Amino acid sequence: MNNLRDVWSSRFVHYISEVQKYMQFIFTGHIAIVLVFLVGAGGYQYSEWLKVVSTDFPAQTLIAVIVGIILAFSRPTTLLREPDQVYLLPLESKMPQYFKKALAWTFWSQVWLVAIVYIISIPLLKAVTALTTFEIWAMFILIVVLKYLSVQGEFSYRYSARGHFIWGDRFIRAIIFALAVYMGLHTQLVLAFVLTVIACVYVVVFRKKCVGEPVPYEHFVKLEQNRMMSFYRFANYFTDVPHLHGSIRHRIWLDWLYKFVPYSKGNAQKYLVFRTFIRTDDHFYLWVRLTAISAIIVAFVDIPIVVWIVAAALSFATTIQLKQALLSGGDFRMDMLYPQPDNSRKIAVQQIVRLAMIVQAIIVGLCGIMQPMFFITILVIIIVSELTAKMTKS
Repeated sequence: MNNLRDVWSSRFVHYISEVQKYMQFIFTGHIAIVLVFLVGAGGYQYSEWLKVVSTDFPAQTLIAVIVGIILAFSRPTTLLREPDQVYLLPLESKMPQYFKKALAWTFWSQVWLVAIVYIISIPLLKAVTALTTFEIWAMFILIVVLKYLSVQGEFSYRYSARGHFIWGDRFIRAIIFALAVYMGLHTQLVLAFVLTVIACVYVVVFRKKCVGEPVPYEHFVKLEQNRMMSFYRFANYFTDVPHLHGSIRHRIWLDWLYKFVPYSKGNAQKYLVFRTFIRTDDHFYLWVRLTAISAIIVAFVDIPIVVWIVAAALSFATTIQLKQALLSGGDFRMDMLYPQPDNSRKIAVQQIVRLAMIVQAIIVGLCGIMQPMFFITILVIIIVSELTAKMTKS
């Protein structure tokens, strides 16, 4: 490598290829269909609500708070690795050129989120405020500027404070940004400008504290490892990530559930599979997350056909992933020491998955009890899960 820019470039290419490799499994056909229906249903509900929204609705306050919180979360993407703590020490004086590239990517990879949130809020602003088009888009530029300051500010704070009390730093920045956006949306441009200057001063203060400080490799490496691990855990809900092993938790508060599996020799596999499902984070949180998403959609979307399609898609996703997860695992298990029929584990997995999907159907149905024909949603979940369990390979 000629310089640290080349180091960044090579790592960036590897990082993008790694993300793309798993993204193709995340955004599959059924997920794309769910997203299309979610966006369509959400847009329809939003447009209908805008027709009846009151003119005294606190749109500016709500938008300022949401945008301020999103702006404050600006975790830097450095792509640093554990060996860098040793091998990059001789190049520490040249690390600013590496971090310049890293912060540029951090800004462009995060600014789209706050931009989308603000753009979605523009129809609401036009419905309840007297802001002109110029003022609305001027605020958009201000938000982009604040995002740049937030990225620089969080990096400088982490650099100087080694990441300690980062939530305090984020809280302060969230307040400053929210107030700046609030004042801007109330056409108090002078106050918005003053708050932006305060944000600049805040960034400069911590940037000066970085001068002469050694690069906190350990903190940035740990931060990068946690960030990638979060991505791998998310990807693991859609496909198998070989180097990811789910953690195990006791979950004492769910021990009472084991009583539903009667104590007998014939239930050995069923008990083992059920215990695996409850205690393994990947399996348990997969079911909880997809059940929660389905329940929220059913509770707030009053378009029956959309609700049924989304519930069916999430039921399919939950069933197929739970079945594959519980059937996998070629590691040694204690049940291998005892004479059990060859298909006992498959039968046990099918029973546990069926039980989990019935519970999901009941929870989702109760959340949509105020919606028309809510009982059809329960039937859709149960039927789709049964068909998926029987038609997929064991």
